[in-house]
Amino acid sequence: MNYLTVEKLTKSFGEKLLFDQITFGIEKGQKSALIARNGTGKSTLLNIIAGQDYPDNGQVVIRNGITVSYLPQVENFTENSSVMDLIFDAQTPAIKAIKEYETALALLQKEESPLHHERMDKAIEEMERVQAWDFESRAKEILSKFGIDDIFQNISELSGGQRKKTALAKTLISETDLLILDEPTNHLDIDMIEWLEDYLSNANTTLLMVTHDRYFLDKVCNDILEIDNGQLYHYKGKYDYFVEKKSERLLNEAAENDKLRQLFRKELEWVHTSPQARTTKAKARIDSFENLKEKIDKKSSPKQESFKVRSERLGNKILEINNLDFSYGNNVLLKDFSYIFKKGEKCGILGKNGTGKSTLLKLIMEELKPDGGKITPGQTIQFGYFAQDGLSVTGNKRILDLVKEHAEMIRIDNGNYISASQFLNHFGFKFEQQYTYYEELSGGEKRKLHLLITLLKNPNFLILDEPTNDFDIDTLNLLEDFLNNFKGCLLIVSHDRWFMDKLVDHIFIFEGNGKIKDHYGNYTEYRIEKNKQLNIQKRLLNKNKASETKQLKKTTNNKLTYSEKKELDTLETSINNLEEEKIYLEEKMNSGEGNVKELTEWGVRYKIVIDEIDTKSMRWLELSEKTE
Repeated sequence: MNYLTVEKLTKSFGEKLLFDQITFGIEKGQKSALIARNGTGKSTLLNIIAGQDYPDNGQVVIRNGITVSYLPQVENFTENSSVMDLIFDAQTPAIKAIKEYETALALLQKEESPLHHERMDKAIEEMERVQAWDFESRAKEILSKFGIDDIFQNISELSGGQRKKTALAKTLISETDLLILDEPTNHLDIDMIEWLEDYLSNANTTLLMVTHDRYFLDKVCNDILEIDNGQLYHYKGKYDYFVEKKSERLLNEAAENDKLRQLFRKELEWVHTSPQARTTKAKARIDSFENLKEKIDKKSSPKQESFKVRSERLGNKILEINNLDFSYGNNVLLKDFSYIFKKGEKCGILGKNGTGKSTLLKLIMEELKPDGGKITPGQTIQFGYFAQDGLSVTGNKRILDLVKEHAEMIRIDNGNYISASQFLNHFGFKFEQQYTYYEELSGGEKRKLHLLITLLKNPNFLILDEPTNDFDIDTLNLLEDFLNNFKGCLLIVSHDRWFMDKLVDHIFIFEGNGKIKDHYGNYTEYRIEKNKQLNIQKRLLNKNKASETKQLKKTTNNKLTYSEKKELDTLETSINNLEEEKIYLEEKMNSGEGNVKELTEWGVRYKIVIDEIDTKSMRWLELSEKTE
């Protein structure tokens, strides 16, 4: 069943063509990712689909009778409303009942009174009448996962990250047929991202989302749409399939472009050696040349070669942190933290939001003063600091002029120099785009420009605070290549697990209350070790429960009934069968085979099997204890 149809959609901003006559559809149960370079119209396309913008040509058709929920990249909130008003803004009987129940509960918790008890009783009756308890329970689970505890808080009091999480919670809570999400993982910590992965993977919903989180994309989506040079390309598979097929496409295009470039060189030589066009024939050749040049420019993609900026020499002493303490009021962020950085070290920082990750970076950069302890940089250190606050621009300036304010020429690793314009072009700001005004850039393009200005100062110690937010996959690949070749020290705060795995070999985990764990290895290695520890704790907990059950059996002299003996005989076989089915389903889902309907059915069945294994295992443990 087709939920969404996009037919021959075209959209331009001024002379800039975003996409040209693109056509695609989303079927029920399909989970698709939309990817493209920054500034090429991803968010614009989602806005058009959601009815918040209009195309120049073409149409969007949404199937009659289905509901749609949309999470835009930037949410416009009503500042004087509460979190509850935002999240429960529909006027359905269930939502009205939930809002009244939550209000009555808050009043009763604040003050015990007969009037409040009476209001609560009526609210409970209404919740039961409209059968709103399941919906309320799901809403509470989602809100708690996103750390939204006070639903009566005013929207104006929320930070940017809290607003994004509130908007995402609202979108997920809505009972909807088609979810449209624009960069849903921005501002989420890794635990939240992994919870959202599981939620969307197992949810029986249809999904279209923009994301450049490659682990998240690979886990959730089985279908990828790419906009490139105004055209749409469709890949029916996961991220690895997309990378393989896109590489094949670019290789084929490069072969075609080589032929075009040979013809282009001949035409170029002719134009340079011929007199000015005075004849019809000469004018026709020049027109042909201009058409050919336009065709090549349209088809050519930026070459992604290794690129190294020369950084200043590092001395023996890099950066020493000794017994560092820092608190905001009663909130302890750093407690007795010490570390000595070594040459060429690439470190990552992980942790939940609000645990002090960005604070450490600000302390190193002397934007904050510690409560205790000392930070001592080496004499040769030249920091490059990419902060979350963004680039401070006075007046509306062109991209190239902004870069030239910091460096006209950039020295690269082989000792040669390149111009600021060449530097920008390497990272995807084409020569003609460099004369664009800063205010005309997309959010991702502004962040990329900020990062490039940080890099071109030739630092030998890079400090990057969430550098991957809003970056497209091509930019991420370029940045990863650059940082892998960077010979200085690197300290990164990021929730992009793919990015961290490719770059860092040492991680600081901020666990809260000033506690920082030190792990040598990348994110995946840390996660594997953490899961091992959690499994050990789970086994110990089960062992303790089994011991308690055994002790209870001894004191109560419980024995198996006939039906329990029969149940025990069949449980082990049933569990083994479920384990085999689990392995089979994992293999099918990871094979890259199957259509949308089959992938959805496998995902739903996989969750059921997992739940049944847990339930039957606990029952087997309970019954087996009675036999001892």
